[in-house]
Amino acid sequence: MTSPQVDTYGGDRPTGGTTGARGGPPGGPAEEGYERGLGSRQVQMIAIGGAIGVGLFMGAGANIAKAGPSIILMYALAGVMIFFIMRALGELLLYRPVSGSFAEYAREFLGPFMGFATGWTYWLMWVVTGMAELTAAAIYIHFWFPQIPQWVSALVFLVVLFGVNLISVKIFGEVEFWFSMIKVTAIIGMIVIGLGVLTLGFSDAGETAQASNLWAHEGFFPTGIGSSLMTLQGVMFAYLAVELVGVTAGESENPEKTLPKAINTLPWRIIVFYVGALTVILAVVKWTEFSAGTSPFVYTFEKMGIPLAAGIVNFVVLTAALSSCNSGMYSTGRMLRDLAANGQAPQALGRLNVRKTPALGITVSVVLMGIGVVLNYVVPEKAFGYVTSVATVCGIWTWMMILVSHIRYRRGVRAGRLPASSFPAPGGSVFSWVAVAFLTGVTCMIAYDQEARVCLYVGAVWAVGLLIGWQFLKRNDPGQARGPVVAGAARK
Repeated sequence: MTSPQVDTYGGDRPTGGTTGARGGPPGGPAEEGYERGLGSRQVQMIAIGGAIGVGLFMGAGANIAKAGPSIILMYALAGVMIFFIMRALGELLLYRPVSGSFAEYAREFLGPFMGFATGWTYWLMWVVTGMAELTAAAIYIHFWFPQIPQWVSALVFLVVLFGVNLISVKIFGEVEFWFSMIKVTAIIGMIVIGLGVLTLGFSDAGETAQASNLWAHEGFFPTGIGSSLMTLQGVMFAYLAVELVGVTAGESENPEKTLPKAINTLPWRIIVFYVGALTVILAVVKWTEFSAGTSPFVYTFEKMGIPLAAGIVNFVVLTAALSSCNSGMYSTGRMLRDLAANGQAPQALGRLNVRKTPALGITVSVVLMGIGVVLNYVVPEKAFGYVTSVATVCGIWTWMMILVSHIRYRRGVRAGRLPASSFPAPGGSVFSWVAVAFLTGVTCMIAYDQEARVCLYVGAVWAVGLLIGWQFLKRNDPGQARGPVVAGAARK
């Protein structure tokens, strides 16, 4: 083995790439060079905020119109699968907590190409999501200041969030903490007020608000079970970013304690923020009054006759959009750095600045998000639907890689080749297989839906681009062709 050298990735790493990130397990968080600036309360709130986004505040309206009250069951079913995914990720994180997270695990257990594809695909997911969220945030500002040009608002948000991510991870964590706090407070307030309307009958909605609204209007499945299942593709978009807690692993102060706690509270977050909020909303207002393009939260507050309801919820939705964009900038910089550390992106993208943030990686991503703001300014509104569909497909790929990596890891543990994690997923790899089957079914539904199908075409083009890039990379760096250490051991 060659002698170690200090590089830009924050630790002593052997030249030639025979261990560490390319070779498998040894690379731990201490070798990455990041500042451990995310405390327990910040990680907890990032995990909570990751499960609450525009997909709930805005997207739920279209899903309610398609499925009626049964949408509650769809969010619950998807939430169970998300919990399986996160427990699989949690086991991997405690086996080896690294900021590269799922891309690093795909590289270790499935091979260099899968790590390459997963890292770049997750990066793409956040870039296109950032494009949509910035433009959406600018539109929300029009609610109060219609005279401000949309591009000006988008540019201001882009610059401010860019600065937040560039300064330090502590500032990012603090901003995300308060963004998430606003979202959580809004939903809890909605639930408390809604329960008051149902039990005490006050407000303008008091006369018609009743639990029977959940089944009295053509039943719990008013449009049929098939139509309800078809909403799962939109429902899954609402859960994008829940996996972001895995990216924080390399910068958490105490990942062994904070990450399991954040993941184990996920079921309660889903029950309260999704199932609970939607149940109260659909009991207060019958499902036939909701439509696509209208926030069920805004409409329900207006139905209750609460003053300034639209303004309050518009502020919350604005916060959700900015929170998502903020998380995207954070995540893209870390993914590019992980790719660079493994020779799968330009080495310059792997450098940390004096504040221990991947400044160049964040800058490159922000520039591309800025291009998206310009494009979204001139294209029709349908572009937002296309962007969210592409983001969903990228998210499904990421979740699939987490699950398959977990299955391979468990196989290595059973064979005695790998140490057991201190945070094992319940049921071993059984529930990972269940979640893989579920995500496969959701992908089939996307292919069946004529409007959503376009994202699969985009995905196919992206896959071809990845294959071309991989072939180019292998020609310039033959060492990239080495297979996964664990997979190789399994075949011996």
